[in-house]
Amino acid sequence: MTELSLNILDIAENSVKAGAPLTEITVKAETAQNLLEIIIKDNGCGMTKEQVDKVIDPFYTTRTTRKVGLGIPFFKESAEAAGGSFFIDSEVGVGTTVKASYELDNIDRMPMGDLTATIHTLVTMHEDMDFLFTYKVNENEFVLDTRELREILGDISFKEYEVSQYIKDYLKENITSVTGEIII
Repeated sequence: MTELSLNILDIAENSVKAGAPLTEITVKAETAQNLLEIIIKDNGCGMTKEQVDKVIDPFYTTRTTRKVGLGIPFFKESAEAAGGSFFIDSEVGVGTTVKASYELDNIDRMPMGDLTATIHTLVTMHEDMDFLFTYKVNENEFVLDTRELREILGDISFKEYEVSQYIKDYLKENITSVTGEIII
């Protein structure tokens, strides 16, 4: 993967497979601390300690369609290569938290990529789940909570063209507003 947004998509898809009713995705940048953090937390089925220890190994996967699982190991490697750190914690029946931090200005940090498309895809393709997306750059913050959207829309699908387009435009406008002139 060449963009952090694709890593976010991959890890969030793990939350989908874990049956998480709610997945929280937080992207925050603090320019004064030269820090970018990405946190993905779900309340899915969780993993045992043994599974957590194995999940960072690219040759471990629970999938039957292939023999390798590169999402978590690649996310970990990308953070560490960019002067950051990686953390994963999980408890069976409670959920999983994955956190990667990066030196914001590190030459080896991958670009963020199309975060709007990533969040839009997750929200519209997994209507049976809720997402809480928080995007924060310094003191500016934007939060999208699909539970609030559901209250407003009632039974109208997020996949309806007009709704999907609104969500995409809303994400783009607010992400751009929060980022301002800062390159993430």
